[in-house]
Amino acid sequence: MKTRSQQGIFKPRQLFNLHTSTPQSISPLPTNPIDALKDHHWKMAMKDEYDAHINNKTWDLFPRPSNANVIRSLWIFRHKKKSDGSFERYKARLVGNGANQQSGIDCGETFSPVVKPATIRMVLSIALSKLWCLHQLDVKNAFLHGNLDETVYMHQPPVFLDSQHPEHVCLLKKLLYGLKHTPRAWYQRFTNYVATLGFSHSISDHSLFIYHHGNDTIYILFYIDDIILTASSDALRNTIMSKLSVEFAMKDLGPLSYFLGISVTKHTGGFFLSQKKYAEEIVE
Repeated sequence: MKTRSQQGIFKPRQLFNLHTSTPQSISPLPTNPIDALKDHHWKMAMKDEYDAHINNKTWDLFPRPSNANVIRSLWIFRHKKKSDGSFERYKARLVGNGANQQSGIDCGETFSPVVKPATIRMVLSIALSKLWCLHQLDVKNAFLHGNLDETVYMHQPPVFLDSQHPEHVCLLKKLLYGLKHTPRAWYQRFTNYVATLGFSHSISDHSLFIYHHGNDTIYILFYIDDIILTASSDALRNTIMSKLSVEFAMKDLGPLSYFLGISVTKHTGGFFLSQKKYAEEIVE
């Protein structure tokens, strides 16, 4: 009896990678900016955020005034997740420490609109009864679209000090997350623009904007950087979405599926609203 090797017959050796089926490990949340820079994923997330502010001209560098109130700048890290709870991307956000702001000096009136749950249910009910499509939009760096009227100084972002002027401070020209008056300024900026399109906010809920002209009707639910939009026709809805996207940097998330921790599933005869993922996170 002769073996295959003795007859010159060889079968290539197959190597199996036991790790190909396992998902890529997710880098844990860093405890400080220095540790974040040691991880490629977080380093790129920080660089993307910093570059966005530079391109947006969020601040100018100046020598620190002797009598100025200078607030701290902080990095906030989080894992951004999809509606099903799975990992989507790494998010690093530069914020100003609004706790250091002084009312009447570098901070004016504050206000943060919060859409009411009853309003959400009402709009969903109207869309369902009229067979209108519900669309969701995400405003990129929403607060940066607001107008800053006060003089606010901030320390340079940690680990991103200007090499030529490390002692300089940032004179903010645009709003930044974390400032006390940022939500109000962004809300006012959005309100002023949609008013030019013919919208007005509801008296019972200032986070609901309504457009009604003849047979055309549009409802917009507004919550910081999350927007739900439904209209009496697809053409009208697409027109308004295009105008909003031109004025503000927006990401089209498609049909409504997840809003304020609520999972929305459409089925025959209605919508199923669930906060299962939110409840699981609370339990954990």
